[in-house]
Amino acid sequence: MAAQFGRRLRRGATSGAIVAAAVAALAASQGPGAIPPPTDNLSGDTAIGAGDATTPPGGGDAGGSATGDSPYFTDLPPLNPPKVPGVAPTGPQVPIVTGPAEAGIPATVLAAYRRAEASIRASDPSCNLPWQLLAGIGKVESGQASGGRVDGNGTTLTPILGPALDGNGFALIKDTDHGAFDGDSTHDRAVGPMQFIPSTWAVWGQDANGDGKKDPQNVYDAAQAAGMYLCAGGRNLAIKADLDRAILSYNRSREYLTTVLHWFEYYGRGAHTVPDGTGRLPVDRSDRPDSGRSPFPVSPSSPVSPSPRPSQDRPSPKPTDPATTPPSKPAEQTKPPTADPSRPDVGTPVEVPPTLRVSRLKAGTATLTAVTEGPFAQAASVTAVDASGRPVAGVSVRFVLPATTDARFPAGATTVTVTSDARGVATAPALRAGEKAASFTVRATVPGRPSLPAAELKATVEVRKADALTRIGDTALTAETGAGYADVTVESRLADALAPGVTVTAVVTDAADSAEQSADGPSFGEDAAGNPIRTQVLKTDAQGRLVVKGLVAGEKAGSYILLLTAPGGGTAKLTLTVTAPAPTPTTPPSSPDPTEEPTEDPEPTTSTSPSTSPSTSPSTSPSSTTSPSASASPSA
Repeated sequence: MAAQFGRRLRRGATSGAIVAAAVAALAASQGPGAIPPPTDNLSGDTAIGAGDATTPPGGGDAGGSATGDSPYFTDLPPLNPPKVPGVAPTGPQVPIVTGPAEAGIPATVLAAYRRAEASIRASDPSCNLPWQLLAGIGKVESGQASGGRVDGNGTTLTPILGPALDGNGFALIKDTDHGAFDGDSTHDRAVGPMQFIPSTWAVWGQDANGDGKKDPQNVYDAAQAAGMYLCAGGRNLAIKADLDRAILSYNRSREYLTTVLHWFEYYGRGAHTVPDGTGRLPVDRSDRPDSGRSPFPVSPSSPVSPSPRPSQDRPSPKPTDPATTPPSKPAEQTKPPTADPSRPDVGTPVEVPPTLRVSRLKAGTATLTAVTEGPFAQAASVTAVDASGRPVAGVSVRFVLPATTDARFPAGATTVTVTSDARGVATAPALRAGEKAASFTVRATVPGRPSLPAAELKATVEVRKADALTRIGDTALTAETGAGYADVTVESRLADALAPGVTVTAVVTDAADSAEQSADGPSFGEDAAGNPIRTQVLKTDAQGRLVVKGLVAGEKAGSYILLLTAPGGGTAKLTLTVTAPAPTPTTPPSSPDPTEEPTEDPEPTTSTSPSTSPSTSPSTSPSSTTSPSASASPSA
């Protein structure tokens, strides 16, 4: 009991001047005995600056304190200050340490405090947060994570949980996290090395070790969150008044403030690392004030002079003259205190903005679908929720389209920012597809919260379809070789409705059962190299129609097919006939006219040809040869 009484007296011993001087010194440097920051990553911590860099503008939650005014350890450091570490003792059965056991901080825990200090000094230098303040709070809240019982990533080996805040000796805080952090679905409990209650962690939780989780049982995450909470509201912890307000915002008890300041000052004089799991554990707790045990040696306090005994009313040896005795004045009534002196005014908690309260963005729609150059059937939307899954209104949400798509928000925008409504739902304006048929992802983020995972919404753009293609008109498509065909109009439909914007492929083939391009049939002209073009891609207009133009017959007569196909199964086969030109007629030779008079023969000319005169022919006609019958008759 004497030790406990001595500790209580010392809680008011630290003067404001001494603490203010210590704060100023630590704000300007790392303090005496400060340990340089680790240069490796053996403790699982990440680069300085991990966690949300933006310091929220105010602290306070769940009744105005981070811990819900949960119980804490009341052990105080020894009166003698830490000494400069010397040579380790070597006697038998003597533990090897590098300084007083009370000044030893488990290695991973100290690394977490130092990293939180460096991160917040970079993002909020005006706060002047010293790691020794985090160490003081960590000592009082959990005995430095139960003596450093953490794994290599800084997560406690077993959960650190405070008592249920059921109003029985503690604050009454009903469950806010469905038991997600504290395993209690009825009442909240303070959790982790820095003893955040779930509703506070939902707002201030950090991921400082880069494992993708905001874990109050992780000393890196918890130290970063505690530092940001202490710096909230623009506090400058080098100013004593701001320092007191910061500590009281963590637990609204004057005893708590004094205890933390003692450890803060003690660590400011020197500290050293001890192996994880070997830290000195505190014993006394605020919910067990009469335990009478102290793990630390405490010097005897100065004797206290006893108060004089109150005088007892004794009869006066002489009677009092009632005439000369003035009447006694009625005693003034003492006004009851308007506030609990153990819970000083820590100021009105600053409301935390919705952007910092949101813990997750939930994708609110299924896959977004559209056809090319058309509006999406659904709007992109997400729901902003806190750590307990409750919707958060007033959160700014930014929707971003990737560079791989030609889909656009109104006015051709690729990025839009909207605000969540009373249901926590943030809905982007109408999204319209471009000409490119492909899948892409819309990302939704919270500006100013770079560590908050983005919500991803899948989107798909499909080509427009037609299940029927029909020619308008039935005039035969015939042309002589080298001549042009008349224009052909085709209508596309999908489910009996006109289908605008459908891409239709036209190919000239040799037969109705072939889809291969013809080598001799009609063409759509020639390319730059002079080769015939027999395939063309067309698109239906707003009325679902297209016109095939410029089709020219080839040099080979015959029958061909114009094959039209569309996505969705629409098909049309039109016969193209190429005819040979008609033959050119020839002129027959002219005959003499019988009605014409014969012309006079020219004068005969003497011919020297032997055949011209039979009388002069030297040959003798056989008829002139003497016949035997012409000889003298014997009877003459």
